Order: sequence, then C-alpha cells, then structure tokens
Amino acid sequence: MVNPSSNLNKGLSNKVCTIDYCNIGGDQCGLWYVGFWLEDLYKHIRSNKEVNTLSYRTISANAQTATKEWIVVDAEGQQLGRLCSKVAKLLRGKYKPNFTPHVDCGDNVIIINADKIRLSGNKWEGREYIRFTGYPGGQRFYTPRDLQQKGSTYLFRKVVKGMLPKNKLSDRLLNNMYVYDGPEHKHEAQKPRLVDLNEIM
Repeated sequence: MVNPSSNLNKGLSNKVCTIDYCNIGGDQCGLWYVGFWLEDLYKHIRSNKEVNTLSYRTISANAQTATKEWIVVDAEGQQLGRLCSKVAKLLRGKYKPNFTPHVDCGDNVIIINADKIRLSGNKWEGREYIRFTGYPGGQRFYTPRDLQQKGSTYLFRKVVKGMLPKNKLSDRLLNNMYVYDGPEHKHEAQKPRLVDLNEIM
C-alpha cells in the first residue's frame, strides 16, 4: 500500500488523496482514493528510469559506410558448388557484422586457377543447363563443359548467379567477381589478400 506522504511523493504535484475506512465482517479495511496522484507517481518513476534507445538502434550499412575489400580465392582442386556458395556469401558481405541485405556491402572477389575447378562424378557432361531463345523450337541445352570451353567466367557467373538474390542487386554483386584461368590476375594495385575458403564456414 502506497502512502501519499512518503518520499515517493516528493516532486509530485499536490493531489488530493483521501482515505475512508469501513468495517467488513468485523475487520477494518482502508479504501484508498488516490485520484490523479497515481498518474503523477507513474510519470515520476518513468522519468527516473529512462531507457537509452540509442544503444538498441539498428545500424544499416550504406554506400558511404560499407567497408569493401579485395579478396583472392584459389579455385585449384576445389569443388565448384562448395566454392561458389562461399564466394556468393563473400559477395553479399554475410561474414561482416554490418551486413545489410539490400546494400552492396560485400567484397570484391578474384578467383584464380578457375580452369582447375573440379566436379564430382560425370557432372561435366551429365549435368544440363537449359535456356530458351524466345523463338519456336529455340530450346537450347548445354553442359558445364560447354561453358568452361567458352570461358571459365561464364561457368562461374552461371553458378554464382543462382546463389544470389533474384533482384537487381544480384547483377551489381556479380560484377564484383573476377575470374581468371591461371594464377595471374591484373588487380595487384588493389593489394588483395589471399583467403583460404577451407577455413570459412
């Protein structure tokens, strides 16, 4: 039971608080009619326990705050699907604490030795991709081997694009991937760092 004359009433406006007593079953019980006094008491308690909302604010990355790096990935001896799934995460920036789904906050990924990628089983010839030219009878079938012979860039872009969001952002993310056959690339000026994908979950 709250006493209006206690220390909690300090700083509150002087509201009328009356006490009536009645006998119910031989016991005396107090009926408190506090009026608007409880409203001031509630505001007084809230003012002493204000929550710092800035500490709970979600911060999203943007073009100015995004930290983009240049990363080199060696594809020699790697499985195509497993490598591309990790490359897609690097392109999106999912390994960063400020990951924002609708912003290009990922890294620029350089894939070297793309011609030494591996596929298990008979997937080089057995797996088929389908496209349609838009004309009657224009259905075309091609295999991973056909794409690699055309250029490793076509094969990697085909696989990684299927692992990115199906929106306009995926085209921008895909342009941050550079594929090269062999150990050499032309991005030494960006000072990229070599990343071992086997250490990335």
